[in-house]
Formats: sequence, structure tokens, C-alpha cells
Amino acid sequence: ILTRYYSLQVSEYEIYQTQSERNRVQLQPLPPKRGLIYDRNGVLLADNSPSFILSVVKERVPDLEATLTELQTLIPISDSELEKFHERLARRRPYEAVPLHFRLTEEERALLAVNRYRLPGVVVDAQLLRRYPHGELFSHALGYVGRINEREVLELDESDYSGTFHVGKVGVEKYYEDTLHGEVGYQNVETNAHGRVLRVLERHLPVPGSDLTLHLDIRVQQAAVDALGDSRGAVVAIDPLTGGVLALVSTPGFDTNLFVNGISTKDYSALRDSLDVPLFNRAIQGQYPPGSTVKPIMGMAGLESGLVTPETTGPDPGWYRLPGDSRRYRDWILRIRGTGHAPQVDLKMAIAESCDVYFYDLARRLTIDTMYDYLYPYGLGHRTGIDTTNERRGVLPSTRWKREAMAQPWYPGETVSAGIGQGYMLTTPMQLAVATSVLASKGKRRTPRLLQSMDGVPVEAPLLEPIVASEAHWLAVYDGMREVVHGKRGTAKYLSKDIQYEMAGKTGTAQVI
Repeated sequence: ILTRYYSLQVSEYEIYQTQSERNRVQLQPLPPKRGLIYDRNGVLLADNSPSFILSVVKERVPDLEATLTELQTLIPISDSELEKFHERLARRRPYEAVPLHFRLTEEERALLAVNRYRLPGVVVDAQLLRRYPHGELFSHALGYVGRINEREVLELDESDYSGTFHVGKVGVEKYYEDTLHGEVGYQNVETNAHGRVLRVLERHLPVPGSDLTLHLDIRVQQAAVDALGDSRGAVVAIDPLTGGVLALVSTPGFDTNLFVNGISTKDYSALRDSLDVPLFNRAIQGQYPPGSTVKPIMGMAGLESGLVTPETTGPDPGWYRLPGDSRRYRDWILRIRGTGHAPQVDLKMAIAESCDVYFYDLARRLTIDTMYDYLYPYGLGHRTGIDTTNERRGVLPSTRWKREAMAQPWYPGETVSAGIGQGYMLTTPMQLAVATSVLASKGKRRTPRLLQSMDGVPVEAPLLEPIVASEAHWLAVYDGMREVVHGKRGTAKYLSKDIQYEMAGKTGTAQVI
């Protein structure tokens, strides 16, 4: 007994003193407050709401399975929550509290408090969880946060995400994750044998994430959603002067709040299996034939290449035929009038009435590779670089593209189809908005941006090399686009009945199977 006493009190004193201190004093992470997100008018789009979380510290629990069973008798804990708890348990650090159940109700907290004395190692903490006040309205523009998964655990800095259970998954939330997240703090606390905090010995406060103000305007966003109604579709509105995205809509959307704490299997299956594909962001991921919306850019290509002038005219019988080929490429007007738009068509009429024959011939004379060279700077055929996730690049065809993608040569008939935005050509609504913005600003190019300012400090959209073209050529194309809306035979003349201002535009119909 004396030998053992000497060993414990003298020989191994420092070892047991260190172990005692480790059990008594703990270093706890203090997660930072995630930055808020506002629209350009100061309307709150993403905030943080207080929530109570039930967590378990394994080292403090005498019998983990018995404790979990006991907790299930007190509050409703689903099998999926238990499964995710065990997954998180496998990758936690020693003495780290592992979340088991989120968003405890007041009644559940009371039950746990009453039974606290027989639940060693069970912790109830207050934390801030992400909340999206407008839910579905900004689902594709903002994206959402979700619980950190196993793959993200390996990718994220472990020390930087101590005490944090959520991370940006998609959209603005993911793109600006580093900015929104902030910096973790910590505190040294003294605990009793059950792990209850007795006092705080030292505290280093966390640095909150930066608040973001976006170019998005909730009024424009709502107007776009209302205009689409129950239809599947996308709307993108860009300010040509700043590159700021005023609206980014894809319908139908979904309630982003469902994803914050882990969406249920039932809810996720409903979204995943819906024929409307609400999780698909049509504005930046949908790739569609642009149809006649590319005709104003084709007009600029013809003018700048010197192949046509604003006064150049060409015959329009309602169909077009390549030299030496008997096949007829029909104009859409042929099945309506039985003839073409007019005996002779100039650029203004070709844009206003969307004359296919005019652009069939222009495309043939330009050739597909020259078309590629003129259309690419407008933002077609490559990602625009907008500050969000999962943008697709579209397809701007060329002889090289077809050779590499399909191992086939390019045929003249395919050039004719590309001249009116059909065939292999694919664009996203975001690309078309960027291209129209370049047209509207007479060649000024900016990378489109959702972010307007960070903590009140303005953030400008990156400038790109401008497209240099003749002033007369810009005005000639504008004249045709103005006639689309205000001309007697413009393809969108119905719009002019309800507006009190002058507007330029271009309609387009894609042939999609």
C-alpha cells in the first residue's frame, strides 16, 4: 500500500495531475456568426435564427447506446438522425460534442433539463441556424447551406470549422463561403465530472462573417416570378452599366429552408422526381438553342465583316437554297403567308420581322468559323464567370468543335441552321442576357456579378476587353431591335400597347424535341 501510495503521489504525480487537468479544463470552439445577405434595397434575404441543438460528448457518457435509448424515450429522434449521428461520431475529435437532434422545441428542452442529472455527457447548446425568409423566391439565386458531409470534412480546414455544422452547398452561399463563414474563436472552461461547465477561464471571441449586399432586387425578382406563373422557365436581368444581376429566376423553385438541417427523404424524393425538375437552375445550367435571339449579333457580324451594310437587301421568297443544292431551307413565315416577308429585305426588316432567309444567306457568306470569332466575345460558347456555382458553358459550334466533339467534318447546311441559332448551337439564359448587355452598352463587357458590396464596401464587376465596332453599326442594329417592339410588323409589337417608354428587343423560338 505504501509503495503504491508513493507511486501515485510522488513518482507519477505529474502524469495524473495532467490527466486531471485535461478532464477538468477543456478548450471549446466558439463558432462565428455567418454573414447576412441583403438585396440592393436592404431587404434581408438570408439571416440566422437561434436554435437549440442536442449534442453528445462520447467521453462523458458511461454507456452510449443506453443513453441514446433513454433520449429516444424523452424526445422524438428518428432513425435517420441516429444514422447521421453515428457517421459524425466516427469523424469527430476527442471531447467534441456531436449533434444528434436539431431545432429542439421548448417542451423538449424542458424534458431534457428535468432529466439532466441522469444524462451525463448530453449537452443542449444554443446556436444560430441559417434561415431564408423568402424561401422559394431566391432559391436558385442564393443557394443554401447544409450540414457538413463526410467528403467536406476531408476538404475543409478542421480548425476553421470546429463547432460549425453547416457549410454553403450551392449558389452564392457556396461561392462566398470563405467570406460568409468568418473565423472561429475558442474558450477554456472548467467542467465537473459530468462535463457541465462551471466557469470560463479564458475566451477569444470569433470573428463574424462579412455581410453581403447583392445587386438582386426583390421587386424585379418577384415580377419575373409572377410573369412566369406556373410555367417552367428562366429570367435573367442585367444592368449593362455595372454588370450587376438584378434578377436571376428559374421556375419552379423550391424552399431552401428544407436543406439547412438535412432534408427528409420524402421531401427530397418529391423534388428529385418532379417532372418540373425544381432543383435544376435553368438560368445558368439550362442549355437551349437560342433561336432568333442571336440575329442582332449576327447582324453586327455581317456589318463589321463588311459583307452587308444597313442598306443591303436580298430576295426573300420564303425559302433559301444553297448554291448547287436543291434542298430548301424554309422561313418560318412561309407556312403563315405562303411567301416571304417581302420581295427585298434589308437588315432592319430582317431583325424586326425575324427573317430567316436573310440570315441563312449571311451565315453562308460568313462561314461557321468566322461566326464563331464574332459571337464568342459576346459571351456565347463559354462560361460567363458569374459569381455562383454550376454554370454551364453552352455550345458555340465551329469546324474544330465538331471535329473534336464528334470526329466529323462540318457541312454547309449546318452553317445555315447556326445562322438562326439552331443546330448544334446551345446557350444558357445567362449567356443571352450577357450578350444583350454587351449589345446595349455598345461593346462594353463586364463579368456579370451578383455581389454589389461586402460589409458596405462596393465591389465592382471585372471589366473585360471591349468589342470595338462602328457607331453606325450599333445604331443600325438598335434600329432593327426597336422595330421588333414598335414596328407595325415587329414580332413583339403587342408589347408596345402596354408600355409608356421606348424599348428594343428580340424574340426567338427554338425548335426543341
